[in-house]
Amino acid sequence: MSEIDGNLLTAEGLTVRFGGVLALDNVSFAVKRGTIHSLIGPNGAGKSTCFNALTALYPLASGQVRLGGERLDTLPQHKIVTHGIARTFQNLVLPPHLTVADTLRVGRHHRTRTGMLAAALALPSARRERAEDERVVQTMAEALGIEEYLDQPVGPLPYGIRKKVEIARALCAEPSLLLLDEPVAGMNDAESRALGEQIRECRDRFGLTVLLVEHDMELVLTLSDHVTVLQSGKVIADGAPDVVQRDPAVIAAYLGTDATPYELERTSRG
Repeated sequence: MSEIDGNLLTAEGLTVRFGGVLALDNVSFAVKRGTIHSLIGPNGAGKSTCFNALTALYPLASGQVRLGGERLDTLPQHKIVTHGIARTFQNLVLPPHLTVADTLRVGRHHRTRTGMLAAALALPSARRERAEDERVVQTMAEALGIEEYLDQPVGPLPYGIRKKVEIARALCAEPSLLLLDEPVAGMNDAESRALGEQIRECRDRFGLTVLLVEHDMELVLTLSDHVTVLQSGKVIADGAPDVVQRDPAVIAAYLGTDATPYELERTSRG
């Protein structure tokens, strides 16, 4: 895939309508390879809608999505993961009765090449594929610090651990671009900081590019290389975190026109 100016993902003029409601209005931004890029904005700004448009869950009224030089918006939804994109969701959707290991294996499904007969006969190709799946599952569990839970069912696990299971499942797809929708929502400050550091370590270790939606401004400002800000479905700011947090339009969108950059920096889970 060719890339322009090092951009792995390019969103050009994304517009999404729900009936007469304009949810995204000509949204454009670019995510550079190897960066952690945050998409932020007040409630109802269009962040999750943008994620769903990028991954073909919502159809575009107009615009394009490109990964490298390849168009994604023309692909069916189930093909997105095969092009190197994996994601988590705002609300946890995990099978409660599966073990953590089996849940992580689901993230490998699109990489299955051996058929049922080869697996039943334990042919060499099936054994090699199974061994590779187990290696990746173990690696991603260790990266998120959940290896001790691999044999446990997901349902009874603490919320913070289940959030990590979801991220590890996405990582098991071995994506080039990882989309995280509110990864630290519902976590306390210590859990948020720890998970933020693990996200950074995974980016470095696995050569990922990360695009995340998040309300925790402290995490956004310390973790991100670049920030795009949405309000009412439009981009109102785009740049480095230290620049964006001082943008008057951003401050007003979050806290009102009398707020200060310091107050924005201290805002968390707004």
